[in-house]
Amino acid sequence: MGSNRKRLPKRTLRRRRILLPYFDEDPSPPPVALARALDDKCGIIVLGLVHVPGDHSLSEATGKIQTLRTRLRGMLRGQPGILRLEQHASHNPEFEIAAYAAEHDIDLILLRLPEGLTRAQAILRSLLSHTPSNLAVISGEPPLEGGRGLVVLRAGRDSELALRLGLSLTRTAGYELASLRPMQVSPAHGEDEAIEGLEQVLEHLPEIQDEILLSDDPNRTILEHTKDFDLVVVGAGGRRPADATPDALADLLLSGSDCPVLIVRSGRQPIPELPAELAGVEAISILVDKWFAENTFHSGEFENLERLLHRKEEQGITISLALPALNEEQTVGNVISTIKRALLDEVPLLDEMVLIDSNSTDRTREIARECGIDVYIHQEILPEYGSLQGKGEALWKSLFVTRGDIVLWIDTDIVNIHPRFVYGLIGPLLHRPDLMFIKGFYLRPLRVGKAIQAGGGGRVTELTARPLLNLFYPALSGFVQPLSGEYGGRREALEKLPFSTGYGVETGLLIDMLETFGLDAIAQVDLIRRVHHNQPLTALSKMSFAIIQTVIRKLDRRYGLQLLRDVNRAMKVIRQEASGFFIEVEEVAERERPPMITLPEYRLLFHREAREPAPHD
Repeated sequence: MGSNRKRLPKRTLRRRRILLPYFDEDPSPPPVALARALDDKCGIIVLGLVHVPGDHSLSEATGKIQTLRTRLRGMLRGQPGILRLEQHASHNPEFEIAAYAAEHDIDLILLRLPEGLTRAQAILRSLLSHTPSNLAVISGEPPLEGGRGLVVLRAGRDSELALRLGLSLTRTAGYELASLRPMQVSPAHGEDEAIEGLEQVLEHLPEIQDEILLSDDPNRTILEHTKDFDLVVVGAGGRRPADATPDALADLLLSGSDCPVLIVRSGRQPIPELPAELAGVEAISILVDKWFAENTFHSGEFENLERLLHRKEEQGITISLALPALNEEQTVGNVISTIKRALLDEVPLLDEMVLIDSNSTDRTREIARECGIDVYIHQEILPEYGSLQGKGEALWKSLFVTRGDIVLWIDTDIVNIHPRFVYGLIGPLLHRPDLMFIKGFYLRPLRVGKAIQAGGGGRVTELTARPLLNLFYPALSGFVQPLSGEYGGRREALEKLPFSTGYGVETGLLIDMLETFGLDAIAQVDLIRRVHHNQPLTALSKMSFAIIQTVIRKLDRRYGLQLLRDVNRAMKVIRQEASGFFIEVEEVAERERPPMITLPEYRLLFHREAREPAPHD
């Protein structure tokens, strides 16, 4: 028999979250144990903060961010309950904390202000007046086993939170809890009713030793009482929710108590307005500076391969490395053997390693097979879709023949190959589940005869790619080397993006990652130094030509234009021989493959849902 009643949506229980802001000036570890004592069912997010003076660029904090990230990982290794670890650079740490708490639906902010922090009072005042979450500010180091706690109860929601946190300590840390209700001999209007409400609650909590304090100067009397306790918990006070400073009692306890003090404020106040310097014309510059500081990693952060492997196994993910190649017999063997030995045989960070060859005419494929990895010719993959020339075509087809949850690519012409070229890409993706895409960068020395110029490489980057990105996609202007060949990402993201078939593949993927997943989902990692065979200027000119076509295609799609339909796809290359100069016409038509997820063969292979095919040429 049917029913006409609508089904109620299932309620999903979300794990409560505690945010621990942590300042890089603080020499002590974050108060993780206290957070668990206040709520042992919570998940903990540690937000590392580097303060940058307002007249400095946020990107100047990049080194401090990397140092802080390494320090926090060491401090928190093995700590249970850590949901996430992030590091932010900010001109306004108090705004950063409040905005983060609002965006991530934080239940409690637990803040310890380091001694000597010059901005401590400003941060405290701002959070007290604009805390979107419940706030607890700890001064001192309370014992976390068998202590004696005093909860000061006054009218208002802050005292309700103080009592709840105090009760958590009795259950999780074995605290003996006492309450103290200060009352004026002549109470203010309405305050007696609020106190009566707390009194009714305390009647059902016999484990709390409740005491009423009648005094004309209760603040000083309470301060005297604290001498017998290991921790005092008190509401920030103030009859109005937006009071921006601790009231007289809270301030007195913070400055005068010999025992640790926990000041609490009940939340759900509006977060502060966006600082003026983040509005208007400068917004994109500050956004990029901030991204650069927070999303730029160093390969040295991830050189402990056993720890990376443990993290990978915890997450239950697989990683594939695909090596695009065309006539690289001089370097391909060393590249494969170096990476395979370190990251597949000795420490199995990689689950598979394949060569994607573009019909080499030298011994590239034979050498790869001798090294013991699978070899594919990209012209033979998905033959029903035809075959186009170019590196991007090989990368696109590599998604079909690899199986990893993470897919990485590195070039096979690297002379100074080192495992960091791969584990440097893996590390950020394993430590930041929110990241979808990672790009490598490095110093690129340019060989001129027998001499080497330390920073002479990357000519197409500086003369073509970077100017175009600054003009049309300024959010991507913080990438050191947007055209680097060492990069990768999560399959769930890569399969949704179109691939340019030639030299424009790197630029196209960056733009589409930005527009599909946002800047915060992309990061870059310093791989230190890369030596490879430099190309002649004519080849670089054709590369630039292809990149310009790719950018025009993205602009066409964004603005509904048809510029690419009308532009010339043939390039006149000026050649010189002994007899003089002449023109040679070469076709440099950058085409685009649709997202791999739109192919029924791929969906069948990976059990993906059907998708509408995207337009492509």
